[in-house]
Amino acid sequence: MKLSGLLARSGQTRPGVTGIARVDKRTGELLRRVGPGDIVVLDQIDLDRNTADALVDAGVRGVVNASPSISGRFPNLGPEIVVGAGIALVDGVGPEVLRTVREGSKVRLHEGGVFLGDKEAGRGMQQTVESIADLMIESKAGMSAQLEAFSANTIEFLRRERTLILDGVGVPDLHTPMYGRQVLIVAPGHDHADDLAALRRYIAEHRPVLVGVDAAADTLRDNGYKPHVIVGNPDGLATDTLRSGAEVVVPAYVDGQAPGLERVQDLGIGAVTFPASGNAEDLALLLADAHGADLVVTVGFQATLSEFLDRGRSGSNPSTFLTRLKLGSKVVDGRAVATLHRSRVSLGAVVLLVLAALVAVVVALAVSGVGGAYLDWAVDTGNGFVTWTKGLFT
Repeated sequence: MKLSGLLARSGQTRPGVTGIARVDKRTGELLRRVGPGDIVVLDQIDLDRNTADALVDAGVRGVVNASPSISGRFPNLGPEIVVGAGIALVDGVGPEVLRTVREGSKVRLHEGGVFLGDKEAGRGMQQTVESIADLMIESKAGMSAQLEAFSANTIEFLRRERTLILDGVGVPDLHTPMYGRQVLIVAPGHDHADDLAALRRYIAEHRPVLVGVDAAADTLRDNGYKPHVIVGNPDGLATDTLRSGAEVVVPAYVDGQAPGLERVQDLGIGAVTFPASGNAEDLALLLADAHGADLVVTVGFQATLSEFLDRGRSGSNPSTFLTRLKLGSKVVDGRAVATLHRSRVSLGAVVLLVLAALVAVVVALAVSGVGGAYLDWAVDTGNGFVTWTKGLFT
């Protein structure tokens, strides 16, 4: 018993970070089942911001990446977010770690090593804030090559989807009226919940059509709003959100497969499919444009060059670029709208300011000798009626 107690204490004091392994090469499937204290084992070259944000929100303790989290092609944003949140990141361990580490096993990370008990299951580079900063500087040199590849991909995408982008062919019909109205599209991007909260006065005043993209539909509902349209995979959404009465638009592959469609059908909810190779954010923009929206306010969309090139969006970058180009000045970022709306002075505030000024003048006249020399208002109720008489102070 003494020996077992010593072994237990020895196990508790092992250096590094310990947690339950969640293993999957498919990052999307992996993110659906991670939780606080887990150690994620994935294979994603150039860890993107969306994945990093999801890992931080899930509260994972460590990330083991079979591939380099920063390949040097461009300065991707994910590793900086992960390490900045205090999550251990072991990089470039190799694909064999996905076979060696089993789902649900107890894993320990220490100085680049991945341990199952006392056995080392793999080894990579333990990333730090300093190492990531150095890699980010080096990766900026790869942006020109990425932009050249992006240009070629854009031409190919336009060849495949020109009727959709240019003429709106294939955009499904909606019952929700958008013609001549403002549309607010909320996507699950970085800080989207905070940006949505900053638009509360705008939403109350303009009553825009509310469109939730993927998990952002839940965010709308959590903030007390009822989405009019939901665009995205229903598998990741709460049942109450799907049953809120919103029209559901499920993105589909060109071959007609629509992930998540079976779930809404099982719930008895009507849905339409949107076959296209663009991502859900772009399809939401095309829906608003095709149905005649006057203005489209976006929340949670990625706008900077680094975010634009991030791996999580690389498959649909041409779609994003061409969609934004098609809508042009009709698209406005939600942060800009919030800033401009806060600077406006409402009519109620003006009235309140005038009343405050009048009260200040009356008080000043009442307490000053100058005001008392002119007017004295008295109430006479002797005849049963309230009458006002004016006279000089004595």
